[in-house]
Amino acid sequence: MTDPLLHNRTFDELILGDTASLTRLVTSEDIQLFAAVSGDVNPAHLDAHYAATDLFGHVVIHGMWTASLISTLLGTQLPGPGTIYLGQNLHFCKPVAPGDTITARVTVKEKKAEKHIVLLDTICTNQQDKVVLSGTATVMAPTEKLTLPRMAVPEVTLQHHDHFSRFVDEARAYAPIVTAIVQPTTPEAIKAVIEAREAGLIEPVLVGPQAKISAAAEAAGVSIAGFKLEAVEHSHAAAQRAVALASNGTVAALMKGSLETEELLAAVVARDSGLRTDRRISHVYALDVPSYPKPLFISDVAINIAPTLEQKRDICQNAVDFLHLLGIAEPLVAVLAAVEIVNPEMPATVDAAALTIMATRGQISGAKVDGPLAFDNAVSFDAAHIKHISSPVAGQADLLIVPNLEAGNMLGKQLVYLAGAEAAGLVLGARVPIALMSRSDSLKTRLASLTLAKLAVWRRKTEATLP
Repeated sequence: MTDPLLHNRTFDELILGDTASLTRLVTSEDIQLFAAVSGDVNPAHLDAHYAATDLFGHVVIHGMWTASLISTLLGTQLPGPGTIYLGQNLHFCKPVAPGDTITARVTVKEKKAEKHIVLLDTICTNQQDKVVLSGTATVMAPTEKLTLPRMAVPEVTLQHHDHFSRFVDEARAYAPIVTAIVQPTTPEAIKAVIEAREAGLIEPVLVGPQAKISAAAEAAGVSIAGFKLEAVEHSHAAAQRAVALASNGTVAALMKGSLETEELLAAVVARDSGLRTDRRISHVYALDVPSYPKPLFISDVAINIAPTLEQKRDICQNAVDFLHLLGIAEPLVAVLAAVEIVNPEMPATVDAAALTIMATRGQISGAKVDGPLAFDNAVSFDAAHIKHISSPVAGQADLLIVPNLEAGNMLGKQLVYLAGAEAAGLVLGARVPIALMSRSDSLKTRLASLTLAKLAVWRRKTEATLP
């Protein structure tokens, strides 16, 4: 059991040959945490494919991680609290890899009365008793006897944003999609266009007032020379022109620039737009939530304010069809409400139950649908187990269908701003995908949205050519 107190050894108490040690198992998480704190992202430590071709043939931990064990001993055991670390020479003798067990040891070898200087041999060995690090530490030993409480070490959880990686990898295999950028008249919008083009996601067609677009590019410090430009007078005309380009097949997707969402979508759903389908348009939010084991999708969070049951059916089917394009063969759909039982006084529970029945009867196809489910039951096996919920969806949902826009918008933004999720969003239900950007979206979010749009376009083309 670890002593809850730290005790030091004063200069006068130290005897030549005094020693202290600690043992640590090295994990992959140690490497990642050290990289996060230090900023050392040398691929020899983090990239297994690169490391396989390096000198040692495998990932190795940062040398200073091993050396930090020496610092731990000096500051907490020998001499302990009050020690001033003055110097250290190090020799890295052998590589340390995840799975190794490292024992660090310090031994007093010399004392100098002037300024209470102490020299200590420092050595780290692995589970085979082979020396991996050696050296000498120089410290100023404490002169006052101290006993202090051992401070609690913060609990740290590694969170990875890699749920979108397979989408990004697949998107790279396809040629860029020709995309109309509607009213890109701010520096942020222009920068996003440049980044998306350089990332191989789009071939942009800029649609809007030429003078404003040029001014935005100048303010952003970028060049749009060579970009195709469809010059129109104002944002309303830009929306109409972009929709016409999509309708006649000139562009394969639309991206919202610096205009209101309603203005763009009004042009999309106009009777003569050529982009309408028999479905109601809806929005899907794709989230990479670090604490969730797979991508999580939410619909609708941006377009349909208070959808009816029939509109929810379209919202659900739009999102399910989109997940099919992303390679999720049978999405698990949780229809959310505040509770998991049907309550006639809570319309969301009634709609959720109805959507579940509609799915069993083929009115929603290609997915397993269950509801009503509260959010905790939809994403947590533990919560569902505690509440004795038996469901093919509970605890592992791919897609959350929310009761209304307010609920979806708040849920999505909470996951982004409080849970560290990364997000992407598309408008579905039209004949082309529409990347619907928010002014507060980061560049990474904008690129993620266009990655999903690119996949949707190419997957639809692939399906169309199948026999």
